[in-house]
Amino acid sequence: MAHPEQPGALEVHHPQPITLHPATAPLVPVEPGTVPAVQSIVLPNGRVVTGYAIEPAKTEPAAAKPPISRAAVNVALGGVGFAAVCGGLLMLTTFITALTAFVTQLVTLAAVLFGGYIAVQVLGPRPTGGGTTVNIRKAVIKRNRFYQ
Repeated sequence: MAHPEQPGALEVHHPQPITLHPATAPLVPVEPGTVPAVQSIVLPNGRVVTGYAIEPAKTEPAAAKPPISRAAVNVALGGVGFAAVCGGLLMLTTFITALTAFVTQLVTLAAVLFGGYIAVQVLGPRPTGGGTTVNIRKAVIKRNRFYQ
């Protein structure tokens, strides 16, 4: 054994490629397209590597959607906004209608009460004993004096 400080004989090991002879398998008829294609690549040192090509899984294309025009989107959004406002407008018009009916009833009630009061004053019984009665007799006026 050589001492590490002294140079000695070195053993160099070169890896030997392993050559495998694949066993031939019986051929089974297969539909084309189900078995991936076999590819062979020649490396720079002359070796040949053979294998199956791995293809990414293909997804089915999604159904093509027709493009939506901006005008259609604007019309739809306008319809939604109008529907949202209609509820408030309906409530507002209902409130205004109810307020108008209430004011009309108040004016009618005032007219009936005032008209009834006036009718009682005009058409009611006349008082007979509450006034001042003046009896006129033969009066004598002498020297700017009134005598009865």
